[in-house]
Amino acid sequence: MTKFSKDQCTQFEAAAFRRLVEHLRTRSDVQNIDLMNLAGFCRNCLSNWYREAAEASGTQMSKEESREIIYGMPYDEWRARHQNDASAEQKAAFERNRPKE
Repeated sequence: MTKFSKDQCTQFEAAAFRRLVEHLRTRSDVQNIDLMNLAGFCRNCLSNWYREAAEASGTQMSKEESREIIYGMPYDEWRARHQNDASAEQKAAFERNRPKE
């Protein structure tokens, strides 16, 4: 399939993940609801996936710990600094696009 070893792929994936996290940290103007409406995931989803991966490998991690890893600061601090109230349009789009359970 690929000419790269499993270890190389893991290294590349880890580097891409770190770059995505850093990009999201620098783009605090992009609200989580915007990410959800456009991409179907947000920073909270990413932190949940991170925590789930840690726990799947036997490492316990709290939701607060995983969020701080993704946000680069405690979640409540990030919310106070960067989160705006969602507009009616954003909320309506979220309701239309929200993942079906």
